[in-house]
Amino acid sequence: MKQSKKMKTGRLGLYVALLVGAVAAMAMLRNCSSKDIPLHPGSQNVAKSGGDTLDVAIEYSPISYYTYADTLGGLNYDLLRMVAARMHRPMKFHSVVTLSKALDALDDGTYDLLAGQFPMTAEAQEKYLFTHDVFLDKQALVQRCDAKGEIEVKSQLDLADKTVWIVKDSPMRERVEALSREIGDTIHIATENSYGPEQLFLKVATGEIDYAVINSHIAHQLAKQYRGKVDVSRDISFSQFQSWVLKKGNTELCNLLNQQIKAIKADSTTYQRLLKRYF
Repeated sequence: MKQSKKMKTGRLGLYVALLVGAVAAMAMLRNCSSKDIPLHPGSQNVAKSGGDTLDVAIEYSPISYYTYADTLGGLNYDLLRMVAARMHRPMKFHSVVTLSKALDALDDGTYDLLAGQFPMTAEAQEKYLFTHDVFLDKQALVQRCDAKGEIEVKSQLDLADKTVWIVKDSPMRERVEALSREIGDTIHIATENSYGPEQLFLKVATGEIDYAVINSHIAHQLAKQYRGKVDVSRDISFSQFQSWVLKKGNTELCNLLNQQIKAIKADSTTYQRLLKRYF
């Protein structure tokens, strides 16, 4: 019993250390100040700001939003800052790790907007309203390499009767279930209920689980530190639109955001520079 507790404590410490290292590496890509837009930790007890302030749930990840020391960055974070400046509308950011809790808060009106790795699938569009796409991404399989650098899953067919992990309430489920039908065999799905895609990556890297499906950009960023140990080269989906998510019916705000997204993307130099910084 004591040994089991020590192992769990050791694993948790290792996850934290690895995650800090991954975020620190991303932080070196970007220096920006947070003085103009406040950021607050996500919570189930977040109070609605009121007035014309937009409450934005932003996923904590190397692509969407990260913080290291006094540095803030992330593609979604930078794009939202541009939108806020163009709309002359204050935004209050709430960093979130658990996607399911953020979606619950979006549903009850606590958050006006969710920005994170949330592909615009057909099933998701039945439940939520999406802005224009802000970038493209795909879904990748995360798996360990053996001592010789070889991998077990060399094609999607090799996933038959294997268990893959996804983040709870993630649209990844829709894709994995479709892939299971396509290969004509069962792919078992397990869900991570408390944390995000980085933790799933680290669980694969440390051997706690064998396979995970997360967004490709995040997978490739994290895999840079595990060359020869973790493989993310097997795509699970084609490229998908990544958009910001709103509650169904919030069309007025969605239209305002779309106007600004369209204008920012029309400035190809600024937009491409931003994509290049993070991708």
